[in-house]
Amino acid sequence: MAIRILSGFHAGRSRSTHELASVIAMLAWKLAIDSIKRMRRVEYDIEPGQAYSSFVCEFVVFLAQAADRIAYRDLTPEQRVEFTTALVRRLATLVEDNRDMLQDDATPGQCQQHFLDLFNRRGAEYADHGYTEDGPDFGFRRCFAACLKEVLPEKDRLWAVDQVMEIESPEATRALEKTLAGLLHPEESRRSRHGDAIKHE
Repeated sequence: MAIRILSGFHAGRSRSTHELASVIAMLAWKLAIDSIKRMRRVEYDIEPGQAYSSFVCEFVVFLAQAADRIAYRDLTPEQRVEFTTALVRRLATLVEDNRDMLQDDATPGQCQQHFLDLFNRRGAEYADHGYTEDGPDFGFRRCFAACLKEVLPEKDRLWAVDQVMEIESPEATRALEKTLAGLLHPEESRRSRHGDAIKHE
């Protein structure tokens, strides 16, 4: 089933950080699933079960960490905490709700707790690396690649680093940046789209 992701809200009322987090959680989920499909097409072995579940969780943790860095630029400290907390909770719920797809032998609550533990553990690792207006730095992307590499069979690990650093992480963070820009700065986003339309006439 295709997932439609909002890139902006209709004018009227301001949206809460919880609403923003819900949109970004759905985007992160979609990007993780799309990445698996893309990597399978180029013959990386990501089998149903533990490998599939671990890949999805690592991917959405990476995007949650990236979203938190973007929130640092655009939100107040209080709003950032609310946004990131709501985002992680929503992602944990998505992981749990899809446990039959991710790991069909998991007991209720197991996938959710695994995701929360993973997010907290990876947070300390990603904290050593930078995220600028140009996106995640080399170390941030390298950390992500190292995490995903462990999910794959030995034959795929060497090539996975380049795939993740040069294709998967840049594409995912560009989509994340674009969506958050549209949600947090809708007027600027509309002006940019209008300018592009005029320029290409």
